[in-house]
Order: sequence, then structure tokens, then C-alpha cells
Amino acid sequence: MTAMMAYNCISRWSSALGICAIVAIIRPAHADPRAVVELFTSQGCSSCPPADKIVGELAKDPNVIALSMPIDYWDYLGWKDTLADSRFSARQKAYSHMRGDRDVYTPQMVVNGSAHVIGSDRTAIDNAIRNTDKASGVMSVPVTLTLSGKQINVSVAAAKAPTAARGEVWICSISKAVPISIGRGENRGREITYHNVVRNLLKVGDWNGSSGSWTVPLENITRDGVDAAAVYVQDGNRDKPGPMLGAAFTSLH
Repeated sequence: MTAMMAYNCISRWSSALGICAIVAIIRPAHADPRAVVELFTSQGCSSCPPADKIVGELAKDPNVIALSMPIDYWDYLGWKDTLADSRFSARQKAYSHMRGDRDVYTPQMVVNGSAHVIGSDRTAIDNAIRNTDKASGVMSVPVTLTLSGKQINVSVAAAKAPTAARGEVWICSISKAVPISIGRGENRGREITYHNVVRNLLKVGDWNGSSGSWTVPLENITRDGVDAAAVYVQDGNRDKPGPMLGAAFTSLH
């Protein structure tokens, strides 16, 4: 190879790298999430650890917002769940009421506010994500979540589908990883890491299908161990939750 031939090859190669670099810069980090999955779990439930592990796997997928919502109704079994919140138990029951069944159990995964599957069945979870994503209006509303100084800004776009024209906007305070050593009950002696644990829920506002924006002081959602936040727009209301219409997630640190 002559010096000129070598120069031409290097020049073409450098140009190609330049084009790739430009593409990498302008490409979005990831598409809007396709699903919000909520795991109703308990430290006192012996069948829950495999589901808790799956939440950790799903939390790494930018197309999924995975949330752990520990319930309190198994506390009498010998170990009080240190992360449980009675509001999560009420939310799980509200989902059951809206579906018209009595299926309240752990580990239960609710996908996009409409389908429920056993939380340790990864195949069923993946299928539910695909199936619910096809429904009109589900996860069709763009939502953005940005940090600005000591506040968090929430923006919700206008509805794309005519059926997605109302709902509520909620923000979740999240601890991304919480290791717990369990001293009693069915999981006695185990240390389990719970992922994307919801530590608080705060209603941001109502959404009527038009674009809207809200500002939430960070002090309203932060507490010890909280290092992320998620916002979701959901059809219906707290007592009658419907399909998920859109969501966003951000780290706080």
C-alpha cells in the first residue's frame, strides 16, 4: 500500500467515524417507556424474592418503569415489613375492584394499570407488557421529568388518542436499592434487596387531555434513602385506577 493509498483509507475511515459520532450524539438515550409495572410484594412472603429479583432486572430496562410497592397485610405472619405502606395495600385492592375479581396476592405484578400476573413469572410479565401496550391510549402520552435547582418539573403533553383524555398525575419518591436483613417469618435469615421501592406517593394534579406542567419542591418528595423519582399519568383516580397513560423516571443524584 502506498502512502497516498494509506492516507485515503485513513481519511475515509475518519469521516465514517465522524458520522457515527454525530449520530450517537443526536440519537435519544431511549424511547418513551412502554410500561409501568407495579410489584405488590412483602418481606414476609416466601414466594416473593424471585419476583423482587425480577424487578431489579426490569429496572435496568429504559423501556420499563418498574416499581416495588410493599404491602402490609402479611405482617401478622411473624415479621413486620419494614417498607410496607397501607396505601399500597389499598391500591392493590382498588385494582382488583376495577377488574371485577378478588385476585389480591403476593407477589402480584400489575402491568400498565390493567393486567395482573404472578410477579415471579417473567414470561407472563413480558407478554402482559406486549399485550397492554397495544391497547388504545395506554402509555401514549409523553411525560417529562426534569430537575431544576431545588425543584422537580413535570410536563405532560396533550392526549394523542381520544380515549386518553382524563386522569391524575402522581409522583413517586423512590429508593433504587434497599437491602433488608429479615430476622423472622418465612424469609428468616435472608438478606433481600428491594428495587425501586416507592417510599411516598404525592398527587401532582389532574389532567384533562390538554398539555400541562407542574412544579414540585424537592423537599416534598425527598427523605432518607430516596434517590429517584417517577411520575405517572393514570386514567381514573386513586380509588378507581385505570390504565397507565404515560410515565417518566429520573435519578435525583
